[in-house]
Amino acid sequence: MDVSGRIEFRITEQGPDRVVGTMPVQPGILNPFGTAHAGAILWFADVCATVLAFGGTGMTPGGSGFPLAINLSAALTGNQKDGSFTATSQYVRKGRSLSVVRTTVTGDDGRLIADVTTSHVPAK
Repeated sequence: MDVSGRIEFRITEQGPDRVVGTMPVQPGILNPFGTAHAGAILWFADVCATVLAFGGTGMTPGGSGFPLAINLSAALTGNQKDGSFTATSQYVRKGRSLSVVRTTVTGDDGRLIADVTTSHVPAK
């Protein structure tokens, strides 16, 4: 069986203590039941958290300091079949050797879809 998908998202706000992104619910991320696949929701949350943990500098291939996720804890509390998701990432702890980020993903109506906490260390 061949399967393909496509995930699109946009960072709509990026500051030193908060990152916000939006991701449309589209056919490429739907599971067989017609709702967003949990993996796509978690990927979206992780990318927003990583953007926050990396800071305002540009990411380049082979660059140092990329924030590697070493732990991810998630509660998936809802889903939807269309519209878009909004992810908001904020620090729980911002450190030089370890940062912890909480990301909430909400649906169009503001309903909580996922509550995700990630821990990041800078790559060497």
